[in-house]
Amino acid sequence: MNYVFPLPPAVSIPVHGTEQRFPVRRIYCVGRNYVEHAKEMGFTGREPPFFFMKPADAIVYVPHGETGSIRYPLGTSSLHHEIEMVVAIGKGGEKIAAADAAAHVFGYAVGLDMTRRDLQGEAKKAGRPWEIGKGFDQSAPIGPIHPVSKTGWMEEGEISLLVNGKLTQQSTIDKLIWNVAETIEHLSSYWALAPGDLIFSGTPEGVAAVVRGDLMVGSVSGLGELKVKVA
Repeated sequence: MNYVFPLPPAVSIPVHGTEQRFPVRRIYCVGRNYVEHAKEMGFTGREPPFFFMKPADAIVYVPHGETGSIRYPLGTSSLHHEIEMVVAIGKGGEKIAAADAAAHVFGYAVGLDMTRRDLQGEAKKAGRPWEIGKGFDQSAPIGPIHPVSKTGWMEEGEISLLVNGKLTQQSTIDKLIWNVAETIEHLSSYWALAPGDLIFSGTPEGVAAVVRGDLMVGSVSGLGELKVKVA
């Protein structure tokens, strides 16, 4: 094959405890999927789920026990952290019933949905897409994927984030407005899911700005820690 320039490297994430890697196809994100976070964003109630996307090359992989680094992004003065449990899809499909969703999950990881909050806010006010606030370079730090065969189906457990040792976000994943199975049902009603897709399932309350030099340490019970410093 004669390409006009070299192909970029494939984006993949190691699978914890194995020599395998999970090739990433797409990144879907669920907006306002914890009640208290929805409230702090000015919304209430169980609104229908909605989604936005990030490019696969927004991923910054950070191994367990190491501290990763992301640069402070261009064009913003308000970079916010959002800790999330990430769901990795191993079997594709359309219109997947919630009752069948477990068969489509390969595993889970800890992720950060970094957000240029000022740019996102401007886009919201203008009725424009969110990509400028969500889909920028290095906006999706993530740890290794833990296979569901090891973790089991995850419906509960603590999710938290510390910034410079101070607890900023803390909740439990059973407080998701739309749980993982329901999210997969809704998402697959609009897109055909495929192996390699990642779903950032939503963030709890406590989102806040970080600055250069800050150290974020996020965790989800059973999935280890994700340590990321803002360079």
